Amino acid sequence: MWLLNLLAEEGAGAGSGETTNPILSYIIMGVLIIAIIGLFVWQSINGKKKQKEAQEMVNSLKIGDRVKTIGGVCGFVAQINDAENSFVLETGLEDNKSYVKFDKGAIYQTAPAQGNAVKEKAEEKSEEK
Repeated sequence: MWLLNLLAEEGAGAGSGETTNPILSYIIMGVLIIAIIGLFVWQSINGKKKQKEAQEMVNSLKIGDRVKTIGGVCGFVAQINDAENSFVLETGLEDNKSYVKFDKGAIYQTAPAQGNAVKEKAEEKSEEK
């Protein structure tokens, strides 16, 4: 508010023939420019931090983890393919299950496995090999 009053006083002085102090104008412009640059830097740092957290979430993905995709599909991770950067999601009820392949970038939320059937099946398959 004081900034608007200061600018109004400065503008009124210029119209009435009084000489204004250009240093004050430069100081105000400098503060505004520094504030804008500060906001850009702060936004960049926060963006990198969120991107790092998302990457850590994707890298910590394990078979049996509960996943929600950006499309809203919920289920358990049945298979992970690091070469293709994808995973297979198991959804549905016990007698009517579906398997859908997603890119790891589609992960919205994850929750650790809690002893579900997918994890047990994966362990059985690895023991058979």
